[in-house]
Amino acid sequence: MVSKRRLSRPDASEESCRTDPPKAKKLRVSDKEKASAHGGVENEGVFEELLRTSGITLKAGEGQNEIAVDQMAFQKKLCLALEKHPAYPAVVKQFVSGLESHIKDRSQFKNCLLPCTPVRTEGSRALVHSYCESLMKLLLGIKILQPAVITLLLEKIPEFFFDIVGTFGTNYPRLIVSQFKWLDRLLHSQDLIKKLMQIVNVSPVPIQHDIITSLPEILEDSQQNEVARELSCLLKQGRRLTVPILDALSRLDLDADLLVEVRQSAMTIVPSVKLEDLPVVVKFILHNVKAADAVEVISDLRKSLDLSSCVLPLQIPASQKKLKSQVQASSSMSQVTTSQNCVKLLFDVIKLAVRFQKDVSEAWMKAIENSTSVSDHKVLDLIVLLLIHSTNTKNRKQTEKVLRGKIRLGCMPEQLLQNAFQNHSVVIKDFFPSILAVAQMFLHSAHPAIVSFGSCMYKQAFAAFDSYCQQEVVAALVTHVCSGTETELDIALAVLTDLVELHTPLLLRYATLVKTILDCTQKLNPCQIRKLFHILSTLAFSQRQEGNYIQDDMHMVIRKWLSSTVPNHKQMGIIGAVTMIGTVALKRNEGDGGSLERPEVSREPDGQLSALLDLVGFCCEQTPEVFALYYDELTSLVEKQKGNLDLQLLDEFGKSLVEDFPNDFVVDLSPTVDGTFLFPVKSLYNLDEDESQGAIAINLLPLVSQSELGRVTGGMSSQTKRMVSPVCLSPSFRFLRLYTGEQNSGSLEEIDALLGCPLYLTDLDIEGKLDSLSKQEREFLCSLLFYALNWFREVVNAFCQQQDAEMKGKVLTRLQNITELQAVLGRCLAASPGYVPPPAVFDSEALEAAPSISAAGPGRKRNGRKKKADGSKAGSADRSQVDDSSEGNQPDTELSELEKSAAEKEAGNPLAQLQSYRPYFRELDLEVFTVLHCGLLTKSVLDTEMHTEAREVVQLGPAELCFLLDDLCWKLEHVLTPCSTRRVPFPKERGYKDIGFSHLCQRTPKEVATFVVKLLKPLCSHMENMHNYFQAVKQNQAAEDEPGVNIQEHQLMSCCYQQLLLTFRSLFAWNGFTQHENTDLLRSGLQVLADRLKPGEAEFLLLEELISESFQYLLNFQQSVPSFSCAFILTQLLIAIAEKPMAGWKREKMASLAKHFLCQSWVKPSGERERGSQFTSALSTLLCVYLEHTDNIWKAMEEISSVGVPELINSAKDGCSSTYPTLSRQTFPIFFRVMMSQLESSVKSIPAGKPSDSSEVQLERLLQWNIAVRNFHILINLVKVFDSRPVLSICLKHGRLFVEVFLKLAMPLLDYSFKKHRDDVQSLLKTLQLSTRQLHHMCGHSKIHQDIGLTNHVPLLKKSLEQFVYRVKAMLAFNHCQEAFWVGILKNRDLQGEEISSQAPDSQDSAEEDSAEASADSPAEEPSGSDTDGSDQEGAAGPAPSPAGRP
Repeated sequence: MVSKRRLSRPDASEESCRTDPPKAKKLRVSDKEKASAHGGVENEGVFEELLRTSGITLKAGEGQNEIAVDQMAFQKKLCLALEKHPAYPAVVKQFVSGLESHIKDRSQFKNCLLPCTPVRTEGSRALVHSYCESLMKLLLGIKILQPAVITLLLEKIPEFFFDIVGTFGTNYPRLIVSQFKWLDRLLHSQDLIKKLMQIVNVSPVPIQHDIITSLPEILEDSQQNEVARELSCLLKQGRRLTVPILDALSRLDLDADLLVEVRQSAMTIVPSVKLEDLPVVVKFILHNVKAADAVEVISDLRKSLDLSSCVLPLQIPASQKKLKSQVQASSSMSQVTTSQNCVKLLFDVIKLAVRFQKDVSEAWMKAIENSTSVSDHKVLDLIVLLLIHSTNTKNRKQTEKVLRGKIRLGCMPEQLLQNAFQNHSVVIKDFFPSILAVAQMFLHSAHPAIVSFGSCMYKQAFAAFDSYCQQEVVAALVTHVCSGTETELDIALAVLTDLVELHTPLLLRYATLVKTILDCTQKLNPCQIRKLFHILSTLAFSQRQEGNYIQDDMHMVIRKWLSSTVPNHKQMGIIGAVTMIGTVALKRNEGDGGSLERPEVSREPDGQLSALLDLVGFCCEQTPEVFALYYDELTSLVEKQKGNLDLQLLDEFGKSLVEDFPNDFVVDLSPTVDGTFLFPVKSLYNLDEDESQGAIAINLLPLVSQSELGRVTGGMSSQTKRMVSPVCLSPSFRFLRLYTGEQNSGSLEEIDALLGCPLYLTDLDIEGKLDSLSKQEREFLCSLLFYALNWFREVVNAFCQQQDAEMKGKVLTRLQNITELQAVLGRCLAASPGYVPPPAVFDSEALEAAPSISAAGPGRKRNGRKKKADGSKAGSADRSQVDDSSEGNQPDTELSELEKSAAEKEAGNPLAQLQSYRPYFRELDLEVFTVLHCGLLTKSVLDTEMHTEAREVVQLGPAELCFLLDDLCWKLEHVLTPCSTRRVPFPKERGYKDIGFSHLCQRTPKEVATFVVKLLKPLCSHMENMHNYFQAVKQNQAAEDEPGVNIQEHQLMSCCYQQLLLTFRSLFAWNGFTQHENTDLLRSGLQVLADRLKPGEAEFLLLEELISESFQYLLNFQQSVPSFSCAFILTQLLIAIAEKPMAGWKREKMASLAKHFLCQSWVKPSGERERGSQFTSALSTLLCVYLEHTDNIWKAMEEISSVGVPELINSAKDGCSSTYPTLSRQTFPIFFRVMMSQLESSVKSIPAGKPSDSSEVQLERLLQWNIAVRNFHILINLVKVFDSRPVLSICLKHGRLFVEVFLKLAMPLLDYSFKKHRDDVQSLLKTLQLSTRQLHHMCGHSKIHQDIGLTNHVPLLKKSLEQFVYRVKAMLAFNHCQEAFWVGILKNRDLQGEEISSQAPDSQDSAEEDSAEASADSPAEEPSGSDTDGSDQEGAAGPAPSPAGRP
């Protein structure tokens, strides 16, 4: 192209010379003169002359060309000059040739490409615009010059292919291409575009970039699609032109098909595109997405986007940093900054799309929601959800819902959140308000994974963001703490504890904020006070200088509390003081050099510490309960920081307290005891009878007598010496044994004599003597037994982990002593109504005014426990059935009889009557349950096989096993929250819920679950023993006609079985197993169960296989469960295991198991049937399990209705169904309610009809509705036989709900299937019509009896029945059969169908009213041609289409 142009140049010049040589010569002379005058171009030719005469003066050098007229005027003048020139059209070539010669000089070419400078000549009145186009663009606007100028400019582009454009250099190709933009007219646009695309194919990348980005301003509308296809091909060929091509395509108006094609091309390059180009690609995709395919496009986009390459570099170790040069370091940081900036640009693009394109926001959430695999979820998803939450206020609720669901399913683990904050903190910081809002909302959740995620958000935000954000995080946490909501409070304190341990210097800046929590301490319980003071103490003593003011404030607060007369304040003072002591007494880590600095630095704080300890001792010594709390707090400190305390400091504050114990409570054992007491003193429970010399005893009865007499006579405040109270016996011993263990590396040899030493008690053979004792004597005896039991509990806590065989035997004996004493205590308490035991837990003000048994009886305890059940009414069966005797609160006068009846009813389980006294017993440590490793030998085996050797070989008996398992169940129920628990939105105010669980609350739920998993082997052994025992009992009963069952032993073993099942259920139903980090723990637990079936193989099984094996192992126990409550708990246990996840075969097994239990007769050993509120509640849940898990729920319900119920009707008054023995007249309302509820729920799964449904689909759904309506009809008709008020209420409520579901889901199906399946539709409506008639009869029955509970359901039911009538009429009209429908009057009848006489006149009068009014009163519609007689017609409650109706 260039060479041809050059060959033609001489001809053109010669021709121009021949035309008019004299004139040219004359022009040159004049031009020279003018050029010298104006500084313009010399040697003026045709080109220069025409331009000058038209209004433009060419300039050489740095000056820009000047224009003295308007642009349009210039173009018009020049065009006229050329056209009227004598040499036209040859003059055009001369003009172009002159232009070509002129632009050979680069500076002149540049001037021609740059805008002209407007100049106003003298005397000119023409106005020149302030901005004028370049000379080239003006020439391109002239029709006769445009082709030649375009060719000239395009030929100039190759000259600049290899030019390097500097920072201030001129980019000639860009200037050339810009001349073609926004031209008013292009004569040969196709040729121009073709040539430009040819240049694109051969030019360097910068020039390609300039040409492509300019195309949208050059193209005509008709060319856009063709060029877009070429650009799309270029996009696939290489990655260098991605940005300009997409930029150009985004500005073209493309048709839909081409747009999809181009977008797919862009999508394919997303994974491999350069990071700096990624925002442009994403912007193009999002900008061109349509609502119809938004979800699909964004799903593909989120799969292609990968932010893993855009992460911050790992911290380089110090040893390697020296090897890195400064140049490398700066280069690395530059790359990181560039990477982060590109990521930020990417999310800015997404943010704009989300804000201004509603479809993008919704589609992105839908795409995330549709992802099911854990591996599919990325950091991108989390950041986008936060972005949507912060950008679109309308979508916040939906965003939170999606995020909650993903966390609950484990798809967004905390590691994902940590990666987001660590690698993309620059991006996430923009969403900080949303992060705070989401974290705050998550802390209100009942799901542990969501709560943990919210906590992690707070911690990561604090670690990753600047000081402002850190301050906001701390303020939010402090707000949570001061909110008063217990769960929020615990979580916020846990987060602050983690922050203070991980980021102490950072948190110290905001210590003033944290310190404000001290103003809200009235809302904190003791455990929370400990956490708060641990946080403040760590801040106060971490850096001495900065923490001094915090120390001063803490000292002031603690002194104020200790000096208070309010017991609660004194408790908080002791807890705070001991927590401070613990922080100071911690050993310093060797790494931080603290151990070396300690002797010099710690003098002043240690002096303050001594003064604080003296103040605590002074405030405690006159109040035994407060002193006991001091002991317990010190004990908890030593136990929690075991091995980490400074032994020197521990010795300073602990030695004097330890020395007080033998002086106060231990005496030498002697046959007689001096003094006068209410009861004669007797030494009991001595396990060291062989050691007569130097024997000791616990001086219990004299101390109790002294304490009780002091209480009666008004106290002993006149004495100057410190008061010794039996209240401090157990707490001081607990501190003694932990102090001794800490000082002697865990050895308790120094105090092992206390394990076997006797107690000074009195003769406990009280059978028949209680009635002869006075009230004071009975209460004294009760207090004595409480102190003795608490002593034994602490002894077992102390020595349960000792490995010596003799000591193990003594521990087992002490457990036997506990069960014996509890039996005696139960009888004493039954004879002592209104008695308040001495306190055993001292960190709760609720016990300061502890209610008597009349106000805090077992009934109240049960009700509290029900609320904590797992949502399926499990709590009602959590304890043995005997608890029915203690339901509700009883007056004081009836308590004695109540306790006696309970004792008689539960002779085998004395624990049942002590449940309400749990806060008055010392807490058993978790380590005590290691005793469960001992085998179980029943009493009969001991009698027949061991005889006199029973003293030497002590085994764990059923009573001791029941005692331990009962306590373990209460602990697990308290700390391991089941999956289905739902938090009450506005909980009622109640006491400190951790009473009796102080030590347990020092551990996390995961630690407790880990401990129980280690106990699973002995628990499985015990459960297998129970299984064998009850199997043997059943075999004996089958072999003998009159089996002689030991009722007491049977009840005790049954209680053990139930507690074992409860333990397993509490463990495997724990919601912590839904968290990914606890999967290994769940696997460990399941391995133990699976190993019982396949020894040695469980270790190699997958999780799903482990679940299956564990399920099968537990399923084997179904044949031996002794009671319905055990069966119920076993079912719940199997559901808890099977739900991880529930496979098809396990559903069948669950349905089969539930049916097996429902078809079993449950009879107590005494011969009477099981009954009571717990039985009915468990029965309801078990029936729900059966119907929910069976493969055909309608068939199962029909079997119960048509088989079980007729058997019940034909049985005796107290009889039951032979097929379903659990179905009796007493339990029929339970069966009826569950079946009605399940029927209503099951039909909701039938899809609504659509016009597009095939005939086969319509027929299948009609069949389903026919079966459901038939079941409904059968259930409704049962009311004629079972017409009790509960049954009627269930019918009215669930009948209405069923009709409403039918209207919503079935009627659209009938609309579209009536023409093809008219007979099926007619049959369906006629069957339902019979049921609606019966419902109308129930409404009349409710009005007659004026039962408010029933009549409340009538208006809504009648409304639904009326809607049903008119909906059928609309369906017939839709199918052109409206003449098959007519209005009649429905008379009010009773349940048996008899007309209500008082309503007869009203019915006759209303016959004259119009159809709408009659329908509103008591609607009835009958089709013409119906085959019903007159009486049925009057009683109709719904329509049925006529067979003769027109299709």
